[in-house]
Amino acid sequence: MNIQDLDFPYPERLVATERLPKSRVMLVRQGAPASEELSELGDLGELVPEFRKGDLLVVNDTRVLKRRVFTEAGLEILFLKSLNADRTDWQVLCPSSRWKPEQKQVLPQGVDLDLIERGRIQVVRANQPLAESFFEAQGEMPLPPYIQKARGERHNRATDQEAYQTAWARNDGSLAAPTASLHFQPQHLAELETKGVRLATVTLHVGLGTFLPIHADNLDEHVMHAEFAEIPAQVWQQIAETKAQGGRVWALGTTVTRTLESAAHGKLQGSAEEGFTGETDLFIRPGFEFKVVDCLLTNFHQPRSTLIALVAAFSSLEKVKSAYAWAIEREFRLFSYGDLTAWIK
Repeated sequence: MNIQDLDFPYPERLVATERLPKSRVMLVRQGAPASEELSELGDLGELVPEFRKGDLLVVNDTRVLKRRVFTEAGLEILFLKSLNADRTDWQVLCPSSRWKPEQKQVLPQGVDLDLIERGRIQVVRANQPLAESFFEAQGEMPLPPYIQKARGERHNRATDQEAYQTAWARNDGSLAAPTASLHFQPQHLAELETKGVRLATVTLHVGLGTFLPIHADNLDEHVMHAEFAEIPAQVWQQIAETKAQGGRVWALGTTVTRTLESAAHGKLQGSAEEGFTGETDLFIRPGFEFKVVDCLLTNFHQPRSTLIALVAAFSSLEKVKSAYAWAIEREFRLFSYGDLTAWIK
């Protein structure tokens, strides 16, 4: 498949710039008659009837780190991971073309940075260790660049620290939010449990594998960056029981989808008895065989992204483009702070 196949037009005014308390839902009933396939739900409460007693909803409990820091010169740097024990050498993303050779960049608290490796991903060296407490004090939530562009603002708003974190964020490690979960609050999960829907939690720390754009013309040539994922043994047992009893597995987001399918496709270490863990570089695109996920809840995704490729694999490219055009015509809010989509087989 060519990268151009994942392209679609959209008006920038539909890019959501803030999280709203109420989300619209584009419901796609795959396999239904054409007249019934697409519908709009006014809020999450209208989605609850689509779940059945005995279904299982799986969520991601990762917590987003405040790893975006601005230098005194206004250079924006996203700190990805430490490369040594004393946390002075870091893999980062930054506009390195603006970083002159031999120039030092200065961070708050007197931190000097040297650029020691250029490329698509850069390496910097700090003159002192950068503990997580430094990022908590001086960093910002790593909002996607398209939100900054749509806002016309580079820095976080005061509301972003809470708005860009899920209600069940527990495990530190993400560099972007699992945004499908931003629509849900504990009361929504309680309502589903009352209906007889079971809940389960996995972890995938969102990183380059999720949000780095596809640069290869041919999708087969795209290299996915690995991300840490973990599935407790009891969750895998819940999945097996759900399937055996005729229930469906709902994935709340593409990160949950990749986590569950990574275990099923041998990308993680472990077993059903011990649980699964490890780094996954699974790239889900059209032609992929889903072994676990039956229903997918996810946001609208950007063109030419691995995420739109995943949704096209779960449905079809033709159906995704048609549904997106339908939603854009009805002015659904797009992307990370935007509305929800529900793909039901």
